[in-house]
Amino acid sequence: MNPIEYLWKDRKRRLGLPLSFTRYSLSEDRLFCETGLLNLKADEVLLYRVRDLELTMTLGQRIFGVGTVCVHSSDKSVPHLDLENIKRPREVKELIHQNVEAAKDKRRMRTTELMGTGQEPEGLCEMEDPEDEELD
Repeated sequence: MNPIEYLWKDRKRRLGLPLSFTRYSLSEDRLFCETGLLNLKADEVLLYRVRDLELTMTLGQRIFGVGTVCVHSSDKSVPHLDLENIKRPREVKELIHQNVEAAKDKRRMRTTELMGTGQEPEGLCEMEDPEDEELD
């Protein structure tokens, strides 16, 4: 069994310092969150299941140079994972985004975003039927 190679690791921070027992890490195909000292809880989200990423930075977080990346996924056990008070949150969000896209491409997964809404996405035109063209 090969050890997991992590692309990024950090801890939840308090006042900008890693004074927490919550650890986050990112591998090529999964996002991990471990919490606890004596009782350990480990969650993971497969990157191809990530549906959306959100970045929030309150004034207090901005003062201490941290932020929160919210990961929304289609995972049943972890549909919402917050990477709270992490350093360089913009860079982390972009790193996760790049790896999510790579994981989806690797599995050849693409979904249409507006399925079932009855609306056409912007920028798409209705296809013309070649039988409707008049012959000269």
